Amino acid sequence: MDRALYVGMTGAAQTLKAQAANSNNLANASTTGFRAQLIETQAVAMNGPGMQSRIYDQLLDGGWDSRSGNISQTGRDLDVAMQPDRWLAVQASDGSEAYTKAGDLRVDAYGQLTTAAGQPVLGDGGPISVPPYSSISIGGDGTISIVPAGQGASTVAAVGRLKVVQAAPDQLTRGNDGLMRAAPGVTLDAASGKSVTAGALEGSNVDLAGTMVTMIQLARQFDLHSKLMKAVEDNASASASLVRMS
Repeated sequence: MDRALYVGMTGAAQTLKAQAANSNNLANASTTGFRAQLIETQAVAMNGPGMQSRIYDQLLDGGWDSRSGNISQTGRDLDVAMQPDRWLAVQASDGSEAYTKAGDLRVDAYGQLTTAAGQPVLGDGGPISVPPYSSISIGGDGTISIVPAGQGASTVAAVGRLKVVQAAPDQLTRGNDGLMRAAPGVTLDAASGKSVTAGALEGSNVDLAGTMVTMIQLARQFDLHSKLMKAVEDNASASASLVRMS
């Protein structure tokens, strides 16, 4: 009887974790450049004396969905969409170099180029600073050009270039902050040629309909595990009543 209870308990716990990951995907269905987290589970045998007959569910790191999101034209000067297998380098909150597909860039009050989430955008020499300008543009190779404030339209100056790397999905790992990093032992090469498309953004690759279906399936799965634990409790109560009667 306790074996069934163990299956129900571990199954319900792992289903809750899977539901949390699925809900995070659903919440980011409209987040620029977001890559969906993949969810996998596996039945694993317990080790140890008296545990050989116990099986529990384990949530595995299924990685992330490497499919590209839809490209939409925005016409905004600081919006950039990455080419396939191209990633924009940013500075993570811990100071490390990380990579993203979120190309909705901003120039903050201090003149620093950042993503919409506030991560500093990296260039060839570190975080990019942009002087006051009257107009700005980003070329296909990531070069940032401005017309300085107070100057004529014919006065164009290059102030930096976006650091863009080329990386296949198996060369990247996903962090808890949603940013990508180079896999252990992997050195990423700088992208060459046209790497970005200005005036466009890549959307999330979350399959909204599929994610909603998964949410319903996980809810039913949790309910099934709960009913199993309740059935074990009812059987235990019935057994105890028979013992008292005897």
